[in-house]
Amino acid sequence: VLTGLCPLAGPSPTSSIHVYTQREVYGTVGSHVTLSCSFWSSEWISEDISITWHFQAEGSRDSISIFHYAKGQPYIDDVGSFKERMEWVGNPHRKDGSIVIHNLDYTDNGTFTCDVKNPP
Repeated sequence: VLTGLCPLAGPSPTSSIHVYTQREVYGTVGSHVTLSCSFWSSEWISEDISITWHFQAEGSRDSISIFHYAKGQPYIDDVGSFKERMEWVGNPHRKDGSIVIHNLDYTDNGTFTCDVKNPP
C-alpha cells in the first residue's frame, strides 16, 4: 500500500495552498505507479514554486526527501532506493506535482507526502 497525505502549505492562512493526493495507491512489485499531487491556490503560480515529495517507510519514524522541483527544474533523487526509478510527470502551471515510481519493490511500502510552496 502506498499512502499519500494531504498537507496544507502556504505562507499565511489567507493565501494557503490546498494540496490533494490519493489516500491510498496500490501497486505490484515490478510495476509502476503514479503518485498524483494536484493543488489549488487563490494566488497566481509563482516562478519560485517548489514541490517536494517525501517518503516515510512503513514502520519508520524518519522521512526522507526523494524528489524536489524548484526554479523550473525537477531534481530527482540520485541516491537511495528510488535512484533511477522516478519520473517527473507534473506541470506546475497546470497545478500538477505528480511523479511516477517505476519497478516497484516491496520496500516502497510507506507514506509519500507531496509538499507545495508558492512564494511569496
